[in-house]
Amino acid sequence: MTATSRYTDLADLADDAASLREIRHHIHQHPELSFEEVQTAALVAQKLEEWGWQVTRGIGGTGVVGTLKAGDGTRSIGLRADMDALPIVEATGKPYASATRGKMHACGHDGHTTMLLGAARQLARTKRFSGTVHLYFQPAEENGVPSGAQKMIAEGLFERFPCDAVFGVHNHPGMPPGVFLFRKGAFMAAGDRVTITIEGVGGHAARPHLTVDPVVVAASVVMALQTVVARNVDPSQPAVVTIGSLHAGTASNVIPDSATLELSVRSFSADMRALLRRRITELAQSQAASYGAKAVVEYVEGYPVVVNSDDETEFAAEVARELVGEENVVANADLLMGSEDFAFMLEKRPGTFLRIGNGAGEDGCMVHNPHYDFNDKNLPIGAAYWTRLVERFLSR
Repeated sequence: MTATSRYTDLADLADDAASLREIRHHIHQHPELSFEEVQTAALVAQKLEEWGWQVTRGIGGTGVVGTLKAGDGTRSIGLRADMDALPIVEATGKPYASATRGKMHACGHDGHTTMLLGAARQLARTKRFSGTVHLYFQPAEENGVPSGAQKMIAEGLFERFPCDAVFGVHNHPGMPPGVFLFRKGAFMAAGDRVTITIEGVGGHAARPHLTVDPVVVAASVVMALQTVVARNVDPSQPAVVTIGSLHAGTASNVIPDSATLELSVRSFSADMRALLRRRITELAQSQAASYGAKAVVEYVEGYPVVVNSDDETEFAAEVARELVGEENVVANADLLMGSEDFAFMLEKRPGTFLRIGNGAGEDGCMVHNPHYDFNDKNLPIGAAYWTRLVERFLSR
């Protein structure tokens, strides 16, 4: 970069706002679930090729990687956006609402993809950097294990498209659009899934003494599990154990043979993760045994903790301050109990996962909600941010 060159600012992307809205609304209207992002991936690849990027398709199933080089710099950077939707019936009433009933972009991945496409166009236009940029358009963030990030990594993402650091973003309901949130170290929780099957002895509801009622056992297990965080976890350490589902029986006069509980477990360290697993398993099995039943525990460790590296987080926050001002940057955001498969990428490369406000108050509908919609005000802001981040990173 020359002494007279400058970095991208918000004004440089202002004229792109309308076209970015058009792209985002098209993706929103045609949502695709995890590992089914065929149309979305095709659109991404088409746009990248039109703008002069080298495109590689089919990484991790439907993943797309765009590569652009400029100058003679040897450093490289990776930026990631997720593409998948959720199995939710949309209730926004927007003119661009989902055209496929039962599928909806209820987490803003349509916006994440569009912001990165906006940066791709600007980077190709200006090429005010020296080095290599890889854009990772990832499938199946919502899938759970195995996720799109895992599959892309397993298929050689960082060997084939190496980067010195990797960055990702997620929208953040509850904060105004254009506000950036950062946190060094642990930021988002590990998320594990547990299925507990209570095996009892079924029979007639009028003769309960001849049965081992799994419904009663399940109720006891639910109450016992409330003590895991309350009495086994250090109060200064965040953790969550939620029983989200309990299924048993089909008729009021039949005591069933079994009952099934499904849990979501969140934590922020390997030690805490191990403690929760041990106590949940012990409590379920001992409670069941005390009633003469059996508890079979299937414990699936999901996404790990999102751990942001210090230097890359500080750098990313510095770029945000330059772009939107100190007043629109939260440098030490609160811990978030949600999970994110970008954590797998951060296990392989230094980097940071940041958040951008999606609206506050009535405009800040929570994600995974049928009334949610990504805030279009963020499209040019996010595109400008990614562009400037690349320019700054590859000028160092």
